[in-house]
Amino acid sequence: MTKRLITVALICNFSFSLVKAEDNGEPSDIGAVRRTTSQPSSGQTTDRIEELTRMLLDQQRQIDQLRRALDAKKAAEEHPAMQENRTLGEVASTAAVGPVSTAASAVPAMTAGSQDSLKPSPLSLSIGSAYITPLGFMDFTGVYRDTSPGSGIGTNFGSFPYRNGSNVPGQLGEFRLSTQNSRIGARIDTIVNGAKVLAYWESDFLGSLPANAAVSSNSDTFRLRLYWVDVRKSKFELLGGQSWSMITPGRKGISPIPGDLFYTQDIDVNYQAGLPWGRVPQFRMIFHAKDWMAAGVSFEAAEQYIGGSGGGGTVVLPSAIATAYANQVDNGNTTLSVPNVHPDIITKFAIDPKLRNGHGLHFEVAGIERTFKTYNPVSGRHFSAAGGSLQANLHYELAKGLRLLTNNYWSDGGGRYLFGLAPDLVVRGDGSVSLIHASSTLSGIEFTRLNTLLYAYYGGVVIGRNSVIDPSTHQQVGYGYPGSVNGQNRTVQEGTLGFSRTLWKDPRYGALAFMGQLSYFQRNPWFVSTGAPKETHMNEAFVNLRYTLPGSAPMMK
Repeated sequence: MTKRLITVALICNFSFSLVKAEDNGEPSDIGAVRRTTSQPSSGQTTDRIEELTRMLLDQQRQIDQLRRALDAKKAAEEHPAMQENRTLGEVASTAAVGPVSTAASAVPAMTAGSQDSLKPSPLSLSIGSAYITPLGFMDFTGVYRDTSPGSGIGTNFGSFPYRNGSNVPGQLGEFRLSTQNSRIGARIDTIVNGAKVLAYWESDFLGSLPANAAVSSNSDTFRLRLYWVDVRKSKFELLGGQSWSMITPGRKGISPIPGDLFYTQDIDVNYQAGLPWGRVPQFRMIFHAKDWMAAGVSFEAAEQYIGGSGGGGTVVLPSAIATAYANQVDNGNTTLSVPNVHPDIITKFAIDPKLRNGHGLHFEVAGIERTFKTYNPVSGRHFSAAGGSLQANLHYELAKGLRLLTNNYWSDGGGRYLFGLAPDLVVRGDGSVSLIHASSTLSGIEFTRLNTLLYAYYGGVVIGRNSVIDPSTHQQVGYGYPGSVNGQNRTVQEGTLGFSRTLWKDPRYGALAFMGQLSYFQRNPWFVSTGAPKETHMNEAFVNLRYTLPGSAPMMK
């Protein structure tokens, strides 16, 4: 039936061309052929033949275009659950490469009539009604620091060394090369009983290393980053698995897709000081009230934390109960031995309104409810305390390609979500719990133009002091008390400048980008002994070459 309609359309178009020629006071081509037969003229005959040839070529081009459209329609009918993604050059892997709405500008979009836009995405597979899209990239990273924290390509923001003369790491710089941040994964898209189902997996090579990893063979350890399944039907969405925490700032709506999140454009695999985030097991429920409005709640793996991870300073426990509480609170070395009352409960509300000036806007507020519980075997008493956090984030497009971002976090007992730079709590002499205040900000700008991305951020963390009396020694312990070690930080700050330049990008072969980052760090302890430095700082420079796999995920109807 479709072929018949195409034929009728071509005949009508050809007839209209003949009639139009007569309306312009010129003889039709058919009449011209008759006249050249009865009254031959070599000049007129040649002109008419050339004109007819041009018209036939135009008609042939139209036939070819209609045939391609028919082929595309047949392909869609064969897979009714899927719709081909026109932005074939958009890779499915989701390193921080800018918002989806602007990243596409770095590559010329495929036109609707382009033959390449009708081809299947490279590397994608289909099994029944499910589509599998491999994703990932290969990173080759170099980093130089003017002190020697010994933390690899990820910066431990809370523990880079002091520069006093007796501290050797503070007097030596370090340079490292690594491919650890290379990633591999896949996403599976399908429709089940009218619900859109997305399964997502992502891994890298930043797992724990053996002690001799840098001697002969850098056998980097494979580890899990993300592994979740998301189901959405109408306005309701459910997710289960290991994903970015809902407290991680978003760029768009409430989404688990890494490209919809804001965890900076930094090359540093620990991102930026001041960023609240986590990648933890969770179950979340989201209600999409409108296309531009969403609300959600997430139940996420909890942990009672007293410092020691990510370079954060560790709380000192009262001596009489230190052994009994060793596995009740996490000091960065307890693995999975700490008991937790219930999952952390995180709620979020986000809007992405359409502004009259056409500029993008994303605003969100979020909160965390946490409960801590301990048991003192000496007195036989249980203790509990409720903690919480608040968050407010705003991302606004000031001008085309220029975005302002500010992300702000306040907490009582929420330091764990600040890359572990702040403890959640201290323990009093009787074994009860007292929470630590911690807050952060991460603000900056991003500018995208053609195939270049520029960014500048400031991030800072402020950690409150909380000292208690040790009944056994009558001395102060906890966090930030007089005489505390200089690893118990009051502030940790970072300023960053960076760029990403796409050298080439092709839907069939992937993309190659060159990146750079400069960062300045400063941390200040709560207590400074006589003659000790009041602060320490560090400079850091990254360069990175990234090849990203080709392919784009299908769009669900």
